[in-house]
Amino acid sequence: MQYLYENQYIPQNLEQFIKNSPDLHPYFSIDFKGVKPNNYCGFLSIENQSYFIIPKISDSNNQNLNIFIYMLIYAYDIELKNEDLLQGVNAEYRILELFIILFSDALLYEFKKGLFKQYITMQENLKMLRGKYIIEKNFNNFYHQNIYCEYDEFSMDNELNRFFLYAINVFKRYSSYSNLYRCETVLDEVSYFNIDHKTININFDRMNSRYKKSYEVALMILKKIVPLTQKGDDRSFAFLFDMAEVYENFVGRLYKDIDSTTQLQDQANFGSLVLKPDIITVCQIIDTKYKKIKERSDLSVQDKYQMFVYGANFNIKDTMLLYPKHLVDIDDNLELGKGDNLIRLRLKSLDLEFDGGYSEYIEEIKMRLEINNE
Repeated sequence: MQYLYENQYIPQNLEQFIKNSPDLHPYFSIDFKGVKPNNYCGFLSIENQSYFIIPKISDSNNQNLNIFIYMLIYAYDIELKNEDLLQGVNAEYRILELFIILFSDALLYEFKKGLFKQYITMQENLKMLRGKYIIEKNFNNFYHQNIYCEYDEFSMDNELNRFFLYAINVFKRYSSYSNLYRCETVLDEVSYFNIDHKTININFDRMNSRYKKSYEVALMILKKIVPLTQKGDDRSFAFLFDMAEVYENFVGRLYKDIDSTTQLQDQANFGSLVLKPDIITVCQIIDTKYKKIKERSDLSVQDKYQMFVYGANFNIKDTMLLYPKHLVDIDDNLELGKGDNLIRLRLKSLDLEFDGGYSEYIEEIKMRLEINNE
């Protein structure tokens, strides 16, 4: 097991593989000095060697990995029934396998409560009339003793279960976890189709809502897997997360749990202007920025304009840019505009370092956020 850090150059023995893997180029910067991960963290399995790309939060590799895992679990709202499972990531599980385990356990739990079925419209040649007689198809019915019918069947062979079966078959390439295979056995009457997970959009209602979280987790896993070159029995792949996305989701959920009136904002239209702040509370707009910043002079002009536009259009005078703490704490105040157009901007940093268990970590970071807002 080898640890790599985001935005730091990787060992030379890995450089050539990444240069020869175009699917990895969006995640790495390649220049005359070498190759380094961009703001992506996660897991690489390359020619049977394992690598963790982790954020630089503390001086301990294990602690950085634990914090990264804690942030992922919380950011993507994954229900954790057994926190001891997280302790095995360093020694036993890869990050991808951990998520497959969490997905499989949750899906099997729902299956045990009952499979999701829905009415599917079927058309078949039958010996007896069932449902609706299709006149136009019976004119040229090759099977003259049969009747071409259309009927509705209450079936487990529906779009949602087909998606789960597809996801399970993909995950089997990367994990031999027993509950994954149990889930596949439950879906033995479901037709297998290759599914484009980038375009699929399943609607949820009261009949299938309990499967929504399993669907979201499976979709997230599928979108983060990057299959790479295969050599013989070796299967190289990457499982990578955009840390800006992780940080935004993580902080957004924290604020939502602290204050139920907090909104995780969808885009809003102001004429031809489309705005999407990360977080809106009763009295403040907060935007997360996964950047290294030491002082106000590091703040880009674009970020200032962005926060001024947010405040002016949403009519909220107090705004905040929230950065992860890196080398130093940031605590500064700026004024944007003047008079009735004055927007107050706070620059704050959030210390993500902690040495302890998952539940304790979440409670500690919530407390730090609340102190930040005082």
